[in-house]
Amino acid sequence: MTDVVVVGSYVQDQAWFVERFPRLGETLKAHRYNTGPGGKGFNQAVACLRQGVSTAFVGALGNDTFAEYAKKFVAEEKMPCRWQMHDDWPTATSSITINPKGENQIALVLGANEHLDVDFVRKQDDLFADAKAVLVQLENNLDAVDAALELGERHQLVRVMNPAPVHPQLPEKTLHRAQIVTPNETEFSLLLERFANETVDPNALATTDPATLHTLARKLGVETVVVTLGAGGCFVSHGHNRRGDDAAFYRIAGERVKAIDSTGAGDAFTGTLVAATIRLSGRPFREAVVHANRAAAMSTEIVGTAPAMQTFDAVLARFGD
Repeated sequence: MTDVVVVGSYVQDQAWFVERFPRLGETLKAHRYNTGPGGKGFNQAVACLRQGVSTAFVGALGNDTFAEYAKKFVAEEKMPCRWQMHDDWPTATSSITINPKGENQIALVLGANEHLDVDFVRKQDDLFADAKAVLVQLENNLDAVDAALELGERHQLVRVMNPAPVHPQLPEKTLHRAQIVTPNETEFSLLLERFANETVDPNALATTDPATLHTLARKLGVETVVVTLGAGGCFVSHGHNRRGDDAAFYRIAGERVKAIDSTGAGDAFTGTLVAATIRLSGRPFREAVVHANRAAAMSTEIVGTAPAMQTFDAVLARFGD
């Protein structure tokens, strides 16, 4: 039995660590290089799994060396995967530049991820039949994302979307299939611009008062909106369903950590949040958010994305219950 089905992207991350970001046209020597498994969907699936929740991943790979790397990693993690293999499209890969503050700049080729066949997704119905939640992102083609959420509706699963990166053609119907969305500041502002005709400065959200954030979040028409704010923690806004919380909206402060690589922290948050809602079932949603916030902070202390995802016990050992 699978508790969480993640339909999403695999990306082979390639990271260069530099003393500062290069200027336009400048060639800059890096002092460290790292490659490893990543992709928003895959990172979030690993985060779920390491939290002690049974997780299955559905995604697409090319027939190439990076695909073999992916298969080797999931075998070591003991995570069941349903791969659609492509001869005409490569496994996705990214270029990540990271400065000493742990900040990053990312470019990627999504490759096979943009060609995840809708019929292939629908053929995974057996995974959805006994699951409790489905989690999607936007690094795949939108029809595959919508098909996964539609299956989640059919089987009455909790449906979670990490709307990253925000797609300019994301349909309102697809957004509203999700019951929980977890944008970061930039993604939240882009969603508001697209669906609510609201223009907000993403850099100002961390200091915006909670009541104003709640009013903005309600304009998206999604049951629960969780905005991640980097080192500023996160903000939660509920509609009629407060998921056991007393308050309709609130903020959770960021945790103090020694960040060296923030890449994938948002994925750590979302994947852990989904797992924590299952592990902490019957308890207030806020407790799952606090746990996810801590796991995300801890992930920034490790180089890499999927390998930096935290276990449930590690988070408790660091911060307590």
